[in-house]
Parts: sequence; C-alpha cells; structure tokens
Amino acid sequence: MNLNDLNELDFQDMGNWPLPAKAIAIAFLCILILFAGYWFDTKDQQAEIERLEQKEQQLKQDFMTNARKAASLELYKQQMLDMQQSFGAMLKQLPSKTEVAELLVDISQTGLASGLEFELFQPTAEIPLEFYAELPIKLRVTGQYHEFGNFVSGIAALPRIVTLHDFSIKPAGSKLVMEATAKTYRYLDEEEEAKGAAK
Repeated sequence: MNLNDLNELDFQDMGNWPLPAKAIAIAFLCILILFAGYWFDTKDQQAEIERLEQKEQQLKQDFMTNARKAASLELYKQQMLDMQQSFGAMLKQLPSKTEVAELLVDISQTGLASGLEFELFQPTAEIPLEFYAELPIKLRVTGQYHEFGNFVSGIAALPRIVTLHDFSIKPAGSKLVMEATAKTYRYLDEEEEAKGAAK
C-alpha cells in the first residue's frame, strides 16, 4: 500500500478498504477515543485525586497534631490545676474591700519608716476592671536618694501587691522630691463582678 492508494480510499465505503488502511483507521480511532476519554473524564479524575491526596496529607497532619495533644492531655490538665492554684494564691495577695484601708496605712508607714516626708498622699477614684479593681494613689515625697530606694524596697516587700508608676525625681534644695503613682489592687466580690458584667 502506497500514498496513491491512500488518496483513492473512499470514506463512504470503508468496508472495502485494504487491511492495512483499516488497521491504520482503527488505530487512529482508538487513539482519538483514548484522548477524548482522557480529556473529558480521566483528566478531571486525576485532578480530583491530587486534591484528595493533598487533603489526605492535611488530615494526617491534623491527626498527628491532635494525637500529640491527646497524649499530653493529662499534662495539660495538671498545668491547668497548677495555674488555677497559682492564680488563687495571687488573688489572695489582692486585698478585699475591708483590707484596703490597712494597706494604705502600710504604704504610708513604709514611707515614714524610710525617712521620707509626705507632701501628698491622695488615693483617687477606684477603677474597676475585669475581676479586680485598681486603686491609684498619687504620692509626692521628699527625702534623699537612698531613702527613696528603701521606700521602693519596702513597698515591694509588702504582703499585698503594690506597683509604682510614672516616677519623677527632681532636686528641691538639699533634698529630692519624688512624684509617683502607687497602684494597689483588690479583687471584686461576686456581687461587684455581676454589676460590672451587667454594665
């Protein structure tokens, strides 16, 4: 079979084609059908398989992460209990409503014991926060540098939490003047927390 024979093939009468021409036509049709099957069906399935394989990898990673968390669950529970106990201990360091007056006395006595002279000791309005309230106290004291250090050390040694903010130290003759805001904190009782949540 040569090229001239191919030109003489009648597409209306394929049944009478020579065997090699039929074989080529059948092979071409098979290739065309396979390509069409791949293009319209298999290609989308392969893309779906790739997507599902990526999802499988993500799910495996999620599973491993969750398995590690599950294995550490008892440790997390113990850490939670430890934190609750620590939180409870810190909460006890916050004075109640009735103890605030004593704490104010402790702060002023610490200053006097350090050798400082108070020019201003002014508790300001209490600021209620989430589960505690902040009580700022404006201070202006005069003394020597080392007396200020003793005062700050004495405040840090108090059994209740008191923090000092917004320091400024200026000379005033032979002495120094320190202005600061001392903040003490108290926990809100359940009734006060409920009022705060209602607001």
